[in-house]
Amino acid sequence: MSSVLRIKDQPVSERPRERLVNQGADVLSNAELIAILLRTGLKGMNAVEVGKQLLARFGSLQSLALASVEDLCKVKGIGRDKAVTLVAAFALAQKMARELQLESPLLDNPENVVRLLRAKNLVKDVETLQVLLLNTRRRLIRVEEITQGTVDTLLVHAREVFRAAISANASAIVLAHNHPSGDPTPSEADIKVTRDIIRAGQLLKIEVLDHVILGRATADRPRDYSSLRELGYFYS
Repeated sequence: MSSVLRIKDQPVSERPRERLVNQGADVLSNAELIAILLRTGLKGMNAVEVGKQLLARFGSLQSLALASVEDLCKVKGIGRDKAVTLVAAFALAQKMARELQLESPLLDNPENVVRLLRAKNLVKDVETLQVLLLNTRRRLIRVEEITQGTVDTLLVHAREVFRAAISANASAIVLAHNHPSGDPTPSEADIKVTRDIIRAGQLLKIEVLDHVILGRATADRPRDYSSLRELGYFYS
């Protein structure tokens, strides 16, 4: 028989709900936060253990956030009601992130661009070009997703980029796209597309401020993005 205690049999000070109330959510592990949403486990496995099982099955919070009700129900201990609760919780988090974007952030450097786009791009498994439309004060009007490509190819035409910019009366734009491989190093195609769009922007008098490529940080590569402006491709 499993030695795992039911949560209600644990000392009050060790239960996730009580720890959240007394110490705040930041002290809880991801599995403990998931356990609060699940409320109950199953025979021989408390809710925290089920939470650990979910994380192990999907590999990361990002992958878990993308899981459907059907996918979640395939995990032992997750029925339809628990799956719906998890999907709803992640949907609320995504809606909150979109609301924060409405605060019109200042996007005059690549760090601010990455801060705005990082979470959403981490869960994308194909390259997606996003165009950030900016006003004269370099503040965000809105983000437009222009096109999606295969895992390693992204096809884009300048007219698609500037159609949205002209419609929004943007005075400048920032290009951004993700590299699902995690390596944000620009490809030759990335550089060519950037130069083509810069030239088109000059004709339309809409400045292209940067092209930011988002990847994932590693121990050997702590920065998870690259800026083509910083790399010098806007000057040659």
